[in-house]
Amino acid sequence: MKDAVLREQKDRVLEPLARSFFRSVSPNLISFVALVPGLLSAAAIVQGELGWGIGFWLLNRVLDGLDGVVARIHDKQSDFGGYLDLLLDYVVYLAIPIAFVIATPTPAHLWTIIGLLAAYQINSLSWTLLSSLLEKRQAGVVGRLTSVEMPAGLIEGAETVVFYTLFFLLPAYVPWLFGVMAGLVVVTACQRVWWAWHNLE
Repeated sequence: MKDAVLREQKDRVLEPLARSFFRSVSPNLISFVALVPGLLSAAAIVQGELGWGIGFWLLNRVLDGLDGVVARIHDKQSDFGGYLDLLLDYVVYLAIPIAFVIATPTPAHLWTIIGLLAAYQINSLSWTLLSSLLEKRQAGVVGRLTSVEMPAGLIEGAETVVFYTLFFLLPAYVPWLFGVMAGLVVVTACQRVWWAWHNLE
């Protein structure tokens, strides 16, 4: 929901770094490198090291933002790069909540992670199927932020960063946070179904 507002600010912050140190670096390499702290964050959670976990998580987010800035500034954008970036994001987005459940496998954690993962699946289908239809029709979405066509929704990248950061800061409330996020992700999927109903008829 806030991605359109925050993207310009993020690019402004990361642009000097992208221009100075990443001129000859492939954005795809940055995407792969970003995966490493993302997975280390999950490993730290399993070990009960939430301080290290949140540090690796935030590093993952900085690197994830950097690859797109490098691609745009140095004219290295590609469809594969956009695809890879989204795919690796999802690996991290799945690994971190699963790690919290492995670290604390209570019934509340287990039931709410099932709900969260089910919501992720529904939401993924809601926009990937819609994206393929929009590409087929060559009908772009105004204000598109990603390499694929995706109408805006309540839970996007910025909101995901906020929720995941709260997992680290409020570990005792992780089941509640999982449940709230799952509900909001389902709302996001419904928003896209509503959008499709009004734009694909």
